[in-house]
Amino acid sequence: MSTGEVPEAGQPTLTELVDRARAGDAAAWNAVVDRFASLLWSVCRRHRLSDPDAEDVCATVWLRLVERLDSIRTVEALPGWLATTTARECLAVIRHRKRQVPTDAADVERPDGSPEMAAGLVAAEESSALRLAFAELPDRCRRLLALLFTDPPPGYSEVSASMAMPIGAIGPTRQRCLDRLRRSPFLARLRSGELRGPGEVLA
Repeated sequence: MSTGEVPEAGQPTLTELVDRARAGDAAAWNAVVDRFASLLWSVCRRHRLSDPDAEDVCATVWLRLVERLDSIRTVEALPGWLATTTARECLAVIRHRKRQVPTDAADVERPDGSPEMAAGLVAAEESSALRLAFAELPDRCRRLLALLFTDPPPGYSEVSASMAMPIGAIGPTRQRCLDRLRRSPFLARLRSGELRGPGEVLA
């Protein structure tokens, strides 16, 4: 998939979009989501996830990217990172579903130390940390970020109406909410690199 570094005439490059998103430009963030939403969805489809599970996976991946946005070193690696991270999230969901299905003792899957299992465990732990961090945000922040993480993201007018928030306040409010999310103690291990797993090429 294209990295977006050779855009159509007049369109910003992926690097420009990421730089603007870092600065709190919600429109730039939405453009990044639009550009790669189909990539995430196709990975979920390859893993045969249901629509609700695929939506959860995509939301988690976008949330993880937000948490790492300030530490991206190589923008060109972003598509590969998104695909790998989405695949890991899919594996975590699949393994969780398997644990919920009763099986005969002989059919119970035993730990084998495989890379796939390790990736699934890392993804599950990261997802748990992100969900806990998200849950501790104020209700207004959770509602706003949930709207902006919708695939595809709504327009500013729709967000403004849903949140009863002036359009000009959406970007600054989003940035304050993301700053608060990044300061969460639940994400400390992610930032320190203790949970680094396969495909962690951005930070």
